[in-house]
Amino acid sequence: MKTYLDCWIGAATALFAQALAGEPQLSESPLSESPPKPLAAGFFGFAAILSGDPAGRLAVMLDGAILESPLLGEGSDQKAGWAELLREVAEAASGDLLATTGKKCRVESFEPTDGESKISRAFELKSGDRAWTILVRDEIRDEVKAAQLASAEQGKPASPALSNPQASTTPSTAPTALSPGLELLLDVELDASLRFGCREMPLGEILDLGPGDVVQLDRHIADPVDLIVGDKIVARGEVVLINGNFGLRITEVAAPRKRLESIRCLF
Repeated sequence: MKTYLDCWIGAATALFAQALAGEPQLSESPLSESPPKPLAAGFFGFAAILSGDPAGRLAVMLDGAILESPLLGEGSDQKAGWAELLREVAEAASGDLLATTGKKCRVESFEPTDGESKISRAFELKSGDRAWTILVRDEIRDEVKAAQLASAEQGKPASPALSNPQASTTPSTAPTALSPGLELLLDVELDASLRFGCREMPLGEILDLGPGDVVQLDRHIADPVDLIVGDKIVARGEVVLINGNFGLRITEVAAPRKRLESIRCLF
């Protein structure tokens, strides 16, 4: 069964190559068989706290020498840039885990960590003739299995909610049946798009744009992304990486009536 760490490795391999200057490559390090204890001086890192199933903590420690090379571009705050990138990797791994196993988890918090007493895996990030060590401490566990194991050790049967995780999610009332007229529209295919932000620009600035120019949008990187159908916002969520493709993990949806308004343009 694919684990959260497996998804993290896949997301980190893809995003590091896409987001970092020089397209560095991530690979397993021989240090995985005998991780350093304690860490050498100069390492810094961040820890993602996950809730759901699975849940726990995943800490990532970076070789301090990585800050000496502008992997995130000249003039940028390298440490802050790594924090944003590693958070994006953690969230992408959650999306990949949901897509491949059906298990839901989310990054509740993301915080700096100065050191770790134990290391689970080690990786090497190569860019040209330079290489840096990345260490991972994996404390993510399957909450359902952990609870079942604890119950078994105490000689108690697992609760029905734990033995059947879907039992607690069964709605108390049956969903309202769709009207016959609406059912005829369920197979209609609509174009859906994601909106990361927008900005008004004079025509002169648009004509002056060239390769390498950066257009700043009106939305912060932590703000939710809009899912647009027609000209209506039908949902918002977080961008995730699923098998190398971008996806959207829904965090809020519009009322059904609002969502139906998005198909008016068809008639």
